[in-house]
Amino acid sequence: MTGRQVVSSQLLRDWPLPDVEDGAGKRARGTVVVIGGATDTPGAVLLAGIAALRVGAGRLTLATAEATAAGLAVAVPESAVTGLPTTGDGALGADAVEHCVPLLESARAVVLGPGMRDPEQARSLVTGVLARIGDDTVVVLDALALTCGAFDDDARSRLGKQVIATPNLKEAEYLLDGDVPDNDEEAACCVAERIGATVTMQSVIATPDGRLWVDQSGDSGLGTSGSGDVLTGAIAGLAARGASPEQAAVWGAHVHAEAGERLSARVGRLGYLARELLDELPQVLTQLER
Repeated sequence: MTGRQVVSSQLLRDWPLPDVEDGAGKRARGTVVVIGGATDTPGAVLLAGIAALRVGAGRLTLATAEATAAGLAVAVPESAVTGLPTTGDGALGADAVEHCVPLLESARAVVLGPGMRDPEQARSLVTGVLARIGDDTVVVLDALALTCGAFDDDARSRLGKQVIATPNLKEAEYLLDGDVPDNDEEAACCVAERIGATVTMQSVIATPDGRLWVDQSGDSGLGTSGSGDVLTGAIAGLAARGASPEQAAVWGAHVHAEAGERLSARVGRLGYLARELLDELPQVLTQLER
């Protein structure tokens, strides 16, 4: 696949996700580990984690602030939950790294960043965790994980090839040192080339070698709090099932957008909630795979 392609149902059917054999256990569909949150933002981790399960990941571990871990375990009984130490103001930092290391060994995909705050503390956690992730693990970097040093020159060597970044326009501006092209497609390509990772940005997916996909589905209702966390989790869940970074990004973006279109038709163009997207994901995915 080369050049610019418009994402469609037919394109995805011609690029099927890895088969899941009948009777295959949960381990065969991969483990996703979500690391993020703070004492006041557990919802970002919850949304990303459930999205990963909704697209077919087999196992889930959530790692977040110790103060919210028990509540999160009740809210997501399908997941293992690990409480992480926080700073005095409730942010995750360097002290959390060693608690994350045992979780990484079994992970096929790791999400890093949703709901994190305090850039300096986040830098210590992100760079510490990345240094301990194996090259075979897909890493999905989101939110503060994108702007706290993961792509600085001294940290880039820690990144394997299987990295997916999900920047918004503000984060893209940081990654491109303020020089962001006005055209979304050009901007995504510039970010992908600069950081050497697959990029999902707005409705565009780009790879460092110049491949580009444009998804024209979705609507403005997706611009709501938590929607990006759902997208991030969906991408990670598909990667855990065995999809390559670019395939997981393209499929994840389209499934997320189609879920928004379904809610727009049923609830209204504006006003549906990010958590409502979660229940739509399996139906959209089933229809695309049929």
